[in-house]
Amino acid sequence: MLLRFTKMHGAGNDFVVIDLVSQRHRLRSRDVRKLADRHFGVGCDQVLVVEPPSRPDVDFRYRIFNADGEEVEHCGNGARCFARFVREKHLTAKRVIRVEAACGILELRVRNRSEVEVQMGVPQFEPAAIPLRAPARADSYRLQVQGDVLEIGAVSMGNPHAILRVDDTGKAEVARLGPLIEAHPDFPQRVNAGFMQVLSRQAIKL
Repeated sequence: MLLRFTKMHGAGNDFVVIDLVSQRHRLRSRDVRKLADRHFGVGCDQVLVVEPPSRPDVDFRYRIFNADGEEVEHCGNGARCFARFVREKHLTAKRVIRVEAACGILELRVRNRSEVEVQMGVPQFEPAAIPLRAPARADSYRLQVQGDVLEIGAVSMGNPHAILRVDDTGKAEVARLGPLIEAHPDFPQRVNAGFMQVLSRQAIKL
């Protein structure tokens, strides 16, 4: 069976986006793994799926699958791509799009062709909510990574994130450190690794 998809990226994450409103297919975990494989498939961090809503107060159902085939609750970068996708594929003409995700109802606001605002909900900083193996909540945590000690921030926005502050995101060791942070044993459900450069008191670069 042929399945139409679009490849998109946002802030360093890349996605395969599939419209299951205008085409019919039962996407299984093994399908996701094949699509996400960077050697034998299309290659992506996550597969995003647009489905018809199951309730009258939303426009679409938004499903997110990691490359290993596991369905997850939320991805902010993915939500921005999702909003642009449904507009450009003429699935909706709305600028405020309500979607149902595993984490709840999300509101996506399309500002213009290149800007989408996502209401991310309330951040969770407690280690048990992230989840992170730590004795108590702190502003930062230390990770031992291949002989280095990294000081990271940690938060859950429906899925876990570890943030490492760097002087220049363009020179950050993303390829080396990213996978090591992602699979660190202190994060029992793995973690999204982010690299943050502070530009001013009002702006950061990821």
